[in-house]
Amino acid sequence: MTLEQSIMKAVRSLPPDKQQELLDRARRLGAESHSTKPFKNVRGLWADLGVSVSAEDIDEVRREMWKGFPRDA
Repeated sequence: MTLEQSIMKAVRSLPPDKQQELLDRARRLGAESHSTKPFKNVRGLWADLGVSVSAEDIDEVRREMWKGFPRDA
C-alpha cells in the first residue's frame, strides 16, 4: 500500500467533521511550505555598502583573534 493510499484509508475512517479539520490543516501546511522565503546570499546583504573582504583580511583578523590563545607546547 502506498503512502497516499494509507492516508486516504485513514481519512475515510474519520467522521466528516474530522475530515474537514484534516483538510483545513493540510491546506495550512501547503500554504506554509510555499511561503518560505529563499535564503539570501550573505554577499548580497552588503553588496550596496561597497564592502570588500579579501582572504588576506580574513587571515589577518583570524591571527589577531587567536594571538592571545594559549597553545600546548
